[in-house]
Amino acid sequence: MYVCMCHAVTEDQVKKAIDGGADTPRRIAKGCKAGTDCGSCVRRIQALLGEHGARPCPTARLAAKLGLAEPQAQDVPAPAAPKPGPIAPVVPLRVA
Repeated sequence: MYVCMCHAVTEDQVKKAIDGGADTPRRIAKGCKAGTDCGSCVRRIQALLGEHGARPCPTARLAAKLGLAEPQAQDVPAPAAPKPGPIAPVVPLRVA
């Protein structure tokens, strides 16, 4: 399964990097560039690191230190659907 679509990095590649000693998303990115473009894969990379015994991300450590529970799926409101804007008229192209 792909973890990073921007750089076509698979879960197996990330796991190999972790087995090779990478213990942070930045160190994984240094080897395969996962997480360096849009950033949408960083949470999955952090989860894979956690599954392999690496330290949790700083945000999770801070939340634990402050005694905050991790948000549950039902606690997080779903994003509102964007309102449709005005539709521009379609003008046919003329080929000369």
